[in-house]
Amino acid sequence: MRPTARQVAELANVSVATVSYVLSGKDRPVAAETRQRVLDAARQLGYTPNQAARSLRKRRTQRVCLVLSSLGGVPADVRLATDLHEMADARGYSVVTLSVYDEARAQAAVEVLRGGIADGALIHVAGDHLAHDLLAGLAATGLPMVVLGNESGLQGCDLVRTPEAEACAEAVEHLLETGRRRIAYMAHRFEVYRDKPVGRLLGYTTALERHGVKERIVTGGADDRVAAYQTATELLGSPDRPDAIFAASDRAAISAIWAARDLGLSVPDDVAIVGVGNIDEGLISNPQLSTVGPLRHDYTDVVRLLFDRLQADEPPPAREIVRSWTFVRRGSS
Repeated sequence: MRPTARQVAELANVSVATVSYVLSGKDRPVAAETRQRVLDAARQLGYTPNQAARSLRKRRTQRVCLVLSSLGGVPADVRLATDLHEMADARGYSVVTLSVYDEARAQAAVEVLRGGIADGALIHVAGDHLAHDLLAGLAATGLPMVVLGNESGLQGCDLVRTPEAEACAEAVEHLLETGRRRIAYMAHRFEVYRDKPVGRLLGYTTALERHGVKERIVTGGADDRVAAYQTATELLGSPDRPDAIFAASDRAAISAIWAARDLGLSVPDDVAIVGVGNIDEGLISNPQLSTVGPLRHDYTDVVRLLFDRLQADEPPPAREIVRSWTFVRRGSS
């Protein structure tokens, strides 16, 4: 027989109403110790709320959607997905994930979200595939949304910004101040084809302009480890090799360290290398990787924005938060 909320309440020594508050994720004052007793009791009994009945009553799916650029295991996206799943589990929701890696996939994602696949969406898509007009149109439908990106002019959704350009400019300033003058930027594919530099590439060009350095060495390669290794090998094997590489991802920067090592070059003496992301792997590279990114990876504040919207009686006004980024100097630069 299916366990009931009353049985959970009896095991946890609380009221049925408290069980409902905890497992539905409603913002009611429940002590942390009480909340944990309810969760432990539900887990012990194998109790899950009757989502089908709840969905029919509320005309909801009890699902949230995570929209990413790819499912390729980008460390920041893995952390974001983990935090979303954990909060969704605690509040009785499931998670579906959509991958947007080109314009066709972007259009398809918008169509299924408009069709009601989920009650809300958390969107983190790099590049131009999910264009401003698509995001604005989706927000205009009333779908609860949180967008991670440096968009402007979006109404009806929450926006989470990161000061990428400023932090990346700080990293390139550091390279210039240590005497580097031929600094290569290893870009993501979408950055190479944009009309104007934004974000990480903008930080690179801004720092060079401030120091009067005219030469720009911009190449692709930051999208995966193999491409990064091949690109770095080509750059560092040339007669006029750069004396520094600033890579748009930490994984690409670590591949560049491997390429330098295999060419017999010393990091940072022959070539300084800096990445973006501040992933844990940078701490075990040799030397440790200098990087740009958040000091800690925790997206619970971002995920909470979405569930605040989902559980509000009236849509809250659009909110904006800025997640701090900084340059972390280590041995590779």
